[in-house]
Amino acid sequence: MREVLFIQGGGAGAYDADAKLAESLRKSLGPDYLVRYPEMPDENEPEYEAWSERIAREVEDMPEQPIVVAHSLGGSVFIKWLVGRKKPRALGPVFLVAAPFWYDDSFWSWKEVELPKDAGDRLPPDLALFIYHGADDDFVPPAHAERYARLLPRATLRLLPGRDHQLNDDLSEIANEIRSRHTAPRWR
Repeated sequence: MREVLFIQGGGAGAYDADAKLAESLRKSLGPDYLVRYPEMPDENEPEYEAWSERIAREVEDMPEQPIVVAHSLGGSVFIKWLVGRKKPRALGPVFLVAAPFWYDDSFWSWKEVELPKDAGDRLPPDLALFIYHGADDDFVPPAHAERYARLLPRATLRLLPGRDHQLNDDLSEIANEIRSRHTAPRWR
């Protein structure tokens, strides 16, 4: 059985709201996959250090080549954590879903989670990275996904028409991507 770590977004009620995404992933993947959905600390006032420590524990507790799907703030924190690792363990595919891109902006500024300019070079060379974003996301603009794609040029960008910040509570495309790679000899 393959394990998938689903990381929630942040803000009041995010764990409950993102439970619909985790359930969509479970249902779409079927019985050959176990979707882990831990509650992140202090979702109302997330702190990078606490979230990254929780992510590290979750990833280390998973079997070989864990698959990670990280939504919104959880995606931002996960990719920052991954870029900062000296010797990251081998991962299966990683999916950032509607993740805000933090930079020098009056609203989208969170210094602890900003990525360095060489972030793409710091990722494991064999990492399969996907950026999924709803084209109709009115919470985190789709331009954030495009910023990630420019900074992380090996990533595959998928803008989904008619989908909102929660991808309309439907992660079936991501489940299809995971299943299509499950039979591949390497996660590429």
